Amino acid sequence: MRQELVARQVDEQIAVRFPVGQRLRVLDVGMGQGTQALRLARAGHSVTGLESDAGMLKAARDALTTEPEGIRERVRFLEGDGRETGVHFLPGSFDVVLCHGVLMYVTERDAMLAGLARMLAPGGLLSLLVRNADALAMRPGLAGDWPATLAAFDTDSYTNRLGLDVRADHLDALTATLAGIAAPLHTWYGVRVFTDLVGNDQELPPAQELDQILAAEDRAGRTDPYRRVAALLHLCGVRG
Repeated sequence: MRQELVARQVDEQIAVRFPVGQRLRVLDVGMGQGTQALRLARAGHSVTGLESDAGMLKAARDALTTEPEGIRERVRFLEGDGRETGVHFLPGSFDVVLCHGVLMYVTERDAMLAGLARMLAPGGLLSLLVRNADALAMRPGLAGDWPATLAAFDTDSYTNRLGLDVRADHLDALTATLAGIAAPLHTWYGVRVFTDLVGNDQELPPAQELDQILAAEDRAGRTDPYRRVAALLHLCGVRG
């Protein structure tokens, strides 16, 4: 669900920012298993994936081996830390930089974002996916965990589905940071408004129902007040 919604939103922003058919230089920082990286490579773009977790990197490389040669030629996967993009790449090397599900693990968030912004060419797109600190009480509240719900109002920390204690981010704070690093916020979406309690191991519903769920999530994710209580925020900044 998350991957599909974010993919649609990324494609929408690419269509707004760049001419139809332009082959873009894409950097996916913390790419995980390479879902978005491979999808964009299939769309014709040149994609570099950066991942610090050896297991995730292996999964992405294994997935790449199943792709046609023409797609494999457009992809390179590197082991590395998103906080050190300047070690691997020159400033202005990319048209699109993705950083999805990474910032919650990073202590020096603003420094990392500044480094990512430097990787963008003028007019480039910075795509961030973060946990929404303004809605941390929603998940435990909907689950009926009232002590956790009350505690969530006064913190930006939470325990993720991997059991790790991590940090959520506030929309206002990230908006200010993006303005300060010359990649001001262009638009933003909510992700997982209605489906946050659905487990990762739950089977997909029939196609017609799935289409309806995606349509509802897509509309809520771009409509106030619904998007403000989404579990995740997808922010899109544009390099000045």
